[in-house]
Amino acid sequence: MNVTEAINTRRSIRKFKDTPVGHDLLLRLADAGRLAPSASNLQAWKFIFLTEKELVGKISLFSPGLSGNPPIILIICSDMAYALEHGSRNSEIYGCMMDASMAAENIMLKAQEEGLGTCAVKSYNDAAVRKILSLPDTYRIELLLSIGWPDGEPRIPRRKKLEEVVTFNGWRKDNES
Repeated sequence: MNVTEAINTRRSIRKFKDTPVGHDLLLRLADAGRLAPSASNLQAWKFIFLTEKELVGKISLFSPGLSGNPPIILIICSDMAYALEHGSRNSEIYGCMMDASMAAENIMLKAQEEGLGTCAVKSYNDAAVRKILSLPDTYRIELLLSIGWPDGEPRIPRRKKLEEVVTFNGWRKDNES
């Protein structure tokens, strides 16, 4: 599968088979994430794969955006103290979020190539998830990714036309809808 095919066929998966995902495959996903661009090359991210069914269940209780009983939840975090110490306040506020998003996209595209489904989730109870994971205070949860083998074909979402989202050389009023 080439990159264009992965981009064109990737969907947010919200229903998963109850089939394990191998450890080596998860490491390949993490490797794709670690190769993502990083502002000032800080790489302040941490990828926490939850593979134990009980732990996944606990996190799901506090994450209304998770659905479909994923066998794996990936928590993408940023070490804010590291970002501030080795970068800047801007790195801490914006860079880490941007880095985590790019890492997540790499992971989602790699998962698509491998036949896995994913769904990025930002709706979760931060305090509860932090407590369950015993996450250090210096770490910020950026997002969760549900990961697993898709159960069924997701619907294809409607996308805006290219001319609705593209302008060249500045803003053009005629592109407003």
